[in-house]
Amino acid sequence: MDWTPIRTQHGNGAVEPNLRDYDAVRSAFSWASIRDELAGLPEGRGLNIAYEAVDRHAASDRADYVALRWRGNDGETLALTYCDLKVRTNRFANVLRGLGIDEGETVCSLLGRMPSLYVAALGTLKAKGVYCPLFAAFGPEPVYQRMSRGEAAAVVTTERLYEKRVAPLRDRLSHLRHVLLVDTDAPRDGNVWSLPRQMEQASTDFVIPPTDPEDHALLHFTSGTTGMPKGALHVHEAVLMHYMTGKYALDLHPDDTFWCTADPGWVTGTSYGIIAPLLHGVTNVVDAADFDAERWYRILESEQVTVWYTAPTAIRMLMRVGGTPKETYDLSRLRLVCSVGEPLNPEAVVWGQKNLGPPIHDNWWQTETGGIMIANLPALDIHPGSMGRPLPGVEAEIVKSTDDHAEVLSPGEEGELALRTGWPSMFRGYLHEEERYQKCFVDDWYLTGDLARKDEDGYFWFVGRADDIIKTSGHMVSPFEVESALMEHDAVAEAGVVGIPDEMSGELVKAFVALNPEYTPSDELRRTLLGFARTKLGAAVAPKAIAFKDDLPKTKSGKIMRRLLRARELGEPEGDLSTLETAS
Repeated sequence: MDWTPIRTQHGNGAVEPNLRDYDAVRSAFSWASIRDELAGLPEGRGLNIAYEAVDRHAASDRADYVALRWRGNDGETLALTYCDLKVRTNRFANVLRGLGIDEGETVCSLLGRMPSLYVAALGTLKAKGVYCPLFAAFGPEPVYQRMSRGEAAAVVTTERLYEKRVAPLRDRLSHLRHVLLVDTDAPRDGNVWSLPRQMEQASTDFVIPPTDPEDHALLHFTSGTTGMPKGALHVHEAVLMHYMTGKYALDLHPDDTFWCTADPGWVTGTSYGIIAPLLHGVTNVVDAADFDAERWYRILESEQVTVWYTAPTAIRMLMRVGGTPKETYDLSRLRLVCSVGEPLNPEAVVWGQKNLGPPIHDNWWQTETGGIMIANLPALDIHPGSMGRPLPGVEAEIVKSTDDHAEVLSPGEEGELALRTGWPSMFRGYLHEEERYQKCFVDDWYLTGDLARKDEDGYFWFVGRADDIIKTSGHMVSPFEVESALMEHDAVAEAGVVGIPDEMSGELVKAFVALNPEYTPSDELRRTLLGFARTKLGAAVAPKAIAFKDDLPKTKSGKIMRRLLRARELGEPEGDLSTLETAS
C-alpha cells in the first residue's frame, strides 16, 4: 500500500522548527559553524563533552534550571539542576582520580535508569576516562565479554548486580581494579567501594584537563555476526553531532522538556538519553520503571513532555493497548515524537498522529555512526515507512561495492546504504580490531551493512540487513553470541540462530539446535535450554524459541547457513545452494 506523505504540523502552540529550509541549511552547512555554537574548554584547552553538557550551563543563567528530573519505581522523585549536576560530576571525577584511574582508562556502568548512572557517565568524561555503558539485563557472559575486551579499570553498579554479574568474574577480569557500589555505605574487601561514601569525601572542585577533540570518550559495544562483540570507539568531537542532531532532528528549544525512553545501557540511551538534551540545556526526564502504557501516558502528561524519543517496539506495544490517549490524557504540550531502533511501519506513523497528536518521525543511525544520520525532519513531509533524508553535514547514498570500489546506484535501485566519511561522531575504530575496522570503508564511504533504496525525492527506505545481525526490540543481537552460549550446554552439538519476523519486537530470536547423541528432543529439554541461555545471556539476548533439528544446513566448509534456516522457517525461496555441503 502506498501511503500519502504527511505534512508536519507545528501545532500545540509550538515554536517554529530550528530547521525550516532543509535545502538552504544543507547547502550552507559547515561543522565549523556548529563548533562555534559550543563553548570549548576555557583558555582554549580543547573540547570536552561533559563541559559542553554541564559546566557551560552551570556558569550561565541556566545554572538553576532543572537538568534531570528522575522518577523512581516507587514514586520517589529527584530533580538536579545544572549546578547540582556540575557538583556531583566534579565529585565523581575526583573519586576516579583518587582511586588512580588514569586518563584513557575504561569506566563501565552496569546500572538501570538511576541518577548515579548519569553522574558516572559525565564524571568519567570530565576525568577523560572512556565511558562504557553496559545493559543491566545482560547475563554474566555478555558482561564478561564487554568488560574484558574493554579492559575495564572500574565499574559502577549496584550490590545486587555486582553479586550476580561481576563478582563471579573477578578472577577473569585482570584489568578490573575498582568496583563502585551505588547503594551501600559499607566498603568491602577487594577494592569494592561505597560510592556514596567516596562521593561525600571528594572535593566539589575539579578542573577538566586539556582535552583534544580526538581523545577517546565513549566505548559502545555492538554485535557482530562472527566473533565477539565489536567495541566502537568514539571521541570528544562527537559532541558536534550530538548537538547538531539535537537541534535539527529532535528540534530541541531552551524551554523543552525531553524524554528518551531508551535504556542507558545502549548507545541511544547515551547519545540521546544523556548527552544531546543536556547540550541544549533542556530538562531531561528519566523514568526508572519498565514499560507500562498508563505510566508512560501519565509521565507525558504530568511532566508536560514536549519532545519524546522512543522505539518502534514501544509504539507497537502502545498500539496494542488501544484507546485514544490524547482524549484521556492532556498531551497538548507534546510537539514532536521520534523513534529509532528498527523500521517503523507506516501504520504506526499514522496511529501517532491520530492518538498522540503529532505523527511519529522515524530516523536511522547505528552504534558506529554515533548519532542520527537520516531522519524524517520536522521541516519536511513525513513519508510513512521511510527512514527520512540525511541530516545537514551527512552525505548518504545507495552503493554496490567491491573490495576496492563503491558504485553509487540510481534512485529506486536496492543496494547497501553508505555514508561519506568525515562526520564528527564517526567511530574511530573497533577496539583491538584494526583490520575489521578498515573493511568497513571503501572509496571514502562507510558501508553500513544495511540494505536500502533511495527514492526520487531523496527519501531512504530500509530493506534489510546485509548480514545476519538480529534486530529485536531495538537491540542488536549477534547470532554467534547466542550460538556460543547454547553450545556450552552438554546437550547441544550445534546451534544456528536467526531472526524471525515478529509483529511486536520486529524480529524474534530463534535457535535451531542439533543435540548430542545421548539426548532426545523434548519440551522439558527445550525449557531447560531456554532457561540456560537466559541465565548466560540475559533476557534481551537469549532466544525466545528453540527448534530441534537433526542436521543443520552447512556450507561445504562447515559453516551453518543461517539464511537457509530462516528461508525454510518462513517458506521463502532458498536461493543459491551451490555451497551447501550436500550439493553435487
